[in-house]
This record gives sequence, structure tokens and C-alpha cells, in this order.
Amino acid sequence: MAGKNMDAGMAETCFGAGENRCGGDEAERIISYYLSGETSIREISYLTVRDFAESRMTEKKSVFIASMAHVTDEAEAQAFVGKIRSEYPDARHNVYAYSLYNGGVPVKRFSDDGEPKGTAGMPVLDAIEKAGVTDAAVVVTRYFGGILLGAPGLTRAYSNSATDVIRESGTVRMVMARKFVLSFGYDMYGKLNMLLEGRKIIKEPPVFGSDVTLEVAVPEADAGRLIRDINDATSALCHIVPGEKGFCHIE
Repeated sequence: MAGKNMDAGMAETCFGAGENRCGGDEAERIISYYLSGETSIREISYLTVRDFAESRMTEKKSVFIASMAHVTDEAEAQAFVGKIRSEYPDARHNVYAYSLYNGGVPVKRFSDDGEPKGTAGMPVLDAIEKAGVTDAAVVVTRYFGGILLGAPGLTRAYSNSATDVIRESGTVRMVMARKFVLSFGYDMYGKLNMLLEGRKIIKEPPVFGSDVTLEVAVPEADAGRLIRDINDATSALCHIVPGEKGFCHIE
């Protein structure tokens, strides 16, 4: 949704807590970079899962409970695995797999957790990869029902469980974005609001003081165009200060 507000949770997810604005020569250098290199900046993005999800299925009396979460590093992934294990301490197996973006250098891990080698963790990881998502962890908890499934049956059950929970969670695209702080006179507020409408940005509520202050996050590949359009619309009277850069969910 273009121009939607950024709540506190999304702001921290995208850029971390607190402010980090560039000033002086550094700010000018960043602004110049976007204005001079706008056509050469490519969009950097990846697909991840939307939120926590759970799904269940039964195969020959064995119950498979798949749990999924968005994670950003190995500590979060392992903490999620530990959380699910603590919720199902009596389960025979808690198989897991996760995939991390890791700054573009993928990290992938899996565990069969006592199931025959290759029949559990790898099928879960394969399901994550086939869905094209990363920064995602899946734990499939199995309660044995007394009937052996055999290697093909186990592989199919774990794969289907992971696929189901990914579908249940849904996916979002994370885009490399830059935050900008805009300061301008009240007479420019209406014009700038119209300019920002319909664009792929996240917009925080304005702060009204001696001037209007507005924070926006825009995909990095679109930053040069936005700066140029703001300068044109305000005769370069809008003060633009670049802030942090990070991945954001911008629809």
C-alpha cells in the first residue's frame, strides 16, 4: 500500500531502534549519490514469510505439527526451535530447517532430530527453498502414531507439512530502502502530500512545529527520483536529510 504509515514495530524491523541521521558533508554526499546514480541503482529485495503460522496433518496416525516464524539470524532461528521444543516436550521428534538472507550470503541449516537421515530436515529445507523464501524457520513436530511410514512416507509427510505452513503464513517482499527526513514550510504540506501519494513508500505521521517534519522510507532504487521530484515541486526549499538504510516491507 503506497504511502502507508510506519508503526513502531515496522520502523524497528526496518531500521532498528533509535535515530541515525546523516549530517553535513555526509548527507550531501548521499544526496548527490542518489541524484547522479539513480538509473544505475538496482532494486535489492528478497521474499520472506509474513508472520508466525501453524498447521497440522495426520499421516497413518502420526500427527505432524508444523510451526513457522520470521527470523533474521541464527540466534533467533535457534531460539524459535527451542521454543517449539519446550511447547511439545513429549514429542518424539522436532525436526527443523531454516534459511537466512544474511546480507546476501545465504545460511541454511536443518536437523533430522532422530529421523532416518535425509527423510526429515532436508525435505523441510527443500520446501522453504521451493517457496523462494528466506529469513524463515520451520519446525515440524511429530507425534508417532505406532505405524512406520518408511522413508518415502516420512519424506512426503515432512515436505507436505512444511509446504502447508508456508502457505498458511503467506509471504512478503522485503526491499532495501532508505529513510529520509523532510522538513518544509506549512505552505508546502499539501503539495508534498499529493506528490507522495501513490508512491512505494512508508510514511510516518507528520510532526508539526515551526516547520513540518516528515519521515519516509523509499526503495533505494527510487530514492533519486523522489529527491528530484521533491526539489522540483518545492524549488529545492524542502530540507532533505538522509537516515538509515535497511530492508523494509513496502507494498
